[in-house]
Amino acid sequence: MTAEEFTFANVRRAVNGIARYVKSQRPQGARVIVGRDPRFLGETFCSLASDILGSYGITPLVIADAAPTPAISYAVIHEKADGAINFTASHNPPEYNGIKFSTPDGAPALPEVTQQIEKEIAATEGTPGTVKAAAQSLDPKPTYLGRLRKIIDFAAIQKAGVRVVFDPLWGAARGYPDSLLRDAGIEVATVHDYRDVLFGGHAPEPDDHLLEPMREKMRDTKAHIGIATDGDADRFGIVDEDGTFLQPNYVIALLFDYLVESRGWKNGVGKSVATTNLINALAKHHQVELHETPVGFKYIGELIKQDKIAIGGEESAGLSIRYHVPEKDGILAGLLCCEMVARRKQSLGRLLQELFVKVGSFYPVRENFRLTPQVKEKFTEKLRLDPHSFAGHKVSETVRKDGLKLVLDDGSWVCYRLSGTEPVVRVYSEAPSEQGLQELSAAAKQWIFE
Repeated sequence: MTAEEFTFANVRRAVNGIARYVKSQRPQGARVIVGRDPRFLGETFCSLASDILGSYGITPLVIADAAPTPAISYAVIHEKADGAINFTASHNPPEYNGIKFSTPDGAPALPEVTQQIEKEIAATEGTPGTVKAAAQSLDPKPTYLGRLRKIIDFAAIQKAGVRVVFDPLWGAARGYPDSLLRDAGIEVATVHDYRDVLFGGHAPEPDDHLLEPMREKMRDTKAHIGIATDGDADRFGIVDEDGTFLQPNYVIALLFDYLVESRGWKNGVGKSVATTNLINALAKHHQVELHETPVGFKYIGELIKQDKIAIGGEESAGLSIRYHVPEKDGILAGLLCCEMVARRKQSLGRLLQELFVKVGSFYPVRENFRLTPQVKEKFTEKLRLDPHSFAGHKVSETVRKDGLKLVLDDGSWVCYRLSGTEPVVRVYSEAPSEQGLQELSAAAKQWIFE
C-alpha cells in the first residue's frame, strides 16, 4: 500500500536493484523504458526511477503520459530496449501501487530474473558510476496502435455497423481502442474517460459488478458490445448486447475458436491450470495441441515467444495472441471481440451457445475462502493427499502443476490454490451443468472445512 510498503525509500531500493541487474546484463549502452498507470504520484515515481537509472549510465526512456502495460511491452520490443519499469498496481484498489519489470523480450520478468533482482537489492556493493545518462522521452502510442491496426480487421467492424461502448475505468487505456475505432469510422461511445487517481473510489477492475455505467451507455446507444479494461489495460471485461457480462473463461474460448477459423492458426493453445476445460474440448475438436501452465501469464508469454500457441489466456482476464506481445493485452481482447461479433454476425451469447453445441457445455466459477491458522494448517496437509473420490465421483486425474486439481469422471473438476500472501484458498470449480456446478461448489467448500 502506498505510504506503507510502497514508499520512496522502497522504490529507490527496488529501482537500484533493477539498475544493477540491467547493468550486469549489459554493462554499456543500456536503455530502459519508464512508464506508469494514472495512479497518484505516478509521475514522481517515474522521475525518481529515471534519475536512478541515469546514475548507473543507463538511458531512461521516459513515457510522459499514463500508458497501457501492453503498449509498454510492445515499446520494449520495438525500441530494442533492455527492459521496462512500469509503476502500476493493475486492477488493484487505488491505495496500492507496484512495480512491473519487463525483460528485453517485452515479457514479464520470469522467477529467475526477479530472484536475481532481489539479490541485487540485498547487495550493498555496486555503486552508480560517474557518467550520468540523460533521460529521453518516448511515446509508445503511435507504434502500438499501428500494430493493432495490422492485427484487427477494422473494415469488417465498420462494414457490419457494430456499435461499441468502451470503459477504460479511468485507467491507462484512455484514448487507445476508442481512437482506433473512431478513426475507422466505427460508432464508439465512452464512459469514465478522464483521469481519476481514485478510480471512482474502487478497484479499476473490469468485473461484472463495476460495469453498470457501461451497460447504461450501451442501452442509450443501442450498442452491440461493451469492452472494458483495468487500470493498466492488461485485463479485459466484455459485455454482450443484452447487458450480460461474459466471464473471461468464455471470452478466451470464443476467441480461440474464432482465431483458428478466421486466421487458420492451428499451432497450439495455452491456458492456465485454473482456466476452463472448454478450451481443452475445443483443442481436441480443432486438433490443436494444448499447453496447460501454472497460474501466471509469464508462462503463457513464454509459449507466445516460442510461437507454440495461437492464443493463450487465464480465467483472471488476461490473454494475448500469436505475433503479438508476450504480455496480457486487454485492449487487444476487446477489439478482437468486436471483430468476432462483426464477422460472425451474431451476439456473444449466441456464439457461446453454438460452442456448447459443438463441444459440450462448461460452467466454471472461482471462489475465495478465508482460513483460520488452524484450518489452514490442517488443509495444507490435506492438499498433499491424492483422493480417489470427490463429490460422489471417481477422481480420474490429479494435476499438481499449480495447487491441487482433481478431474472427475464426468469431466467436472475442482482446483485448490493457497494464496502466498494472505490466509485464503482460491477454489476453481467447473461442471457440465449449472446444477452440477452448484453441487460441486458446495462439495468443494465442504472439503476445505470438514
